Amino acid sequence: MSVINVTSEIKPLKKVLLHRPGKELLNLTPETLEELLFDDIPFLKVAQEEHDAFAKILKDNGVEVVYLEDLMAETLKANEGLREQFLKQFIKEAGIKTERYQKMIFDFFNAIKDDKELVLKTMEGVNINELKIEKSNSLVDYMNDSNSMMILNPMPNLYFTRDPFASVGDGVVLNRMYSVTRNRETIYADYIFKYHPEYKGKVELLYNRDLPFHIEGGDVLNINDKVLAIGISQRTEAAAIDQLARNIFFESNSKVEEILAFDIPVTRAFMHLDTVFTQIDTDKFTIHPAILGTLRVFKLTKENDDVKVVEMHDTLEHVLAEALGHPVDLILCGDGDAIVAAREQWNDGSNTLCISPGTIVVYERNDVTNEVLRKKGLNLIEMPSAELSRGRGGPRCMSMPLVRED
Repeated sequence: MSVINVTSEIKPLKKVLLHRPGKELLNLTPETLEELLFDDIPFLKVAQEEHDAFAKILKDNGVEVVYLEDLMAETLKANEGLREQFLKQFIKEAGIKTERYQKMIFDFFNAIKDDKELVLKTMEGVNINELKIEKSNSLVDYMNDSNSMMILNPMPNLYFTRDPFASVGDGVVLNRMYSVTRNRETIYADYIFKYHPEYKGKVELLYNRDLPFHIEGGDVLNINDKVLAIGISQRTEAAAIDQLARNIFFESNSKVEEILAFDIPVTRAFMHLDTVFTQIDTDKFTIHPAILGTLRVFKLTKENDDVKVVEMHDTLEHVLAEALGHPVDLILCGDGDAIVAAREQWNDGSNTLCISPGTIVVYERNDVTNEVLRKKGLNLIEMPSAELSRGRGGPRCMSMPLVRED
């Protein structure tokens, strides 16, 4: 089996990538919430307990759990000289432009001998006080004189491992993220797939983080090995889907023959396709009722030496039924009640992780939606979510499948 193998959203999950929330959450402040894409500051201790419960659910159901921080540390350890290359690139991408500060931060990081500790510190961010700067004849030093100033921002969104890349078949869509603060997150996957002993030379990149158009993993759903669904959303541009389609159809070994592009409303609540729409069984999907009637769907296919785009003037049920080859059941978040649906979608009632057909991991807080799903015959595994949900992402957002059974 390939080191990456994901051809559906529902086949038995065998291996998944997580990131345990770390001290990066401690560097969130009310003043930086908007910049760092958070609505509130999670309580780290409880967030970690909830995340550990999530990991235990996966392990108890036969899923191998690997952590982003561990894979990156193993990558650095296995490649002599790679640490220096990584740190210089990381510091540059963090927006540190003056040579003096580049050197200070490099020396600060490089003094951390343990590779995992180093990786975690790059995720956590660096406070100006940690550098113990002696003022020089530099205006920059005087302007940086602040006890609370982060010279290098944290990456608090990292526990949403779904977004920096997407597994598609035996390849990877390595993303260019929507915001500057999140685009740095993809550097870890870039190094892992290029240099980690398990993945080096074995993973085809279907999209590259250096491309100019934004795309994020929460917008990418594997319908089956031939059909890919992608959201045109707040964080994924139509131009990125055009480019990905050309890459898949003409420049790769991918088996994907058709891409369905779903145009969803551009709002914070609907940031990704998987916040309003996920597959949970062979014939069942959760869906936020607010997108029904507003959704436009386009089919992209290969035609000679070009990509053909056709708008599908049909219901969502029929579009999905055609892709899957059988009828489907769309289960409404909040049982269709407008207020309940809005509340529970905000807390990721439609963002489920399917670990095998009909068995899904959900946030326990979405009582109405969860009861509807049970009545439909689904096996729900509920997880605690009081703090994790403050980041506006659910079980699917917090997991990147690496291997599903065929």
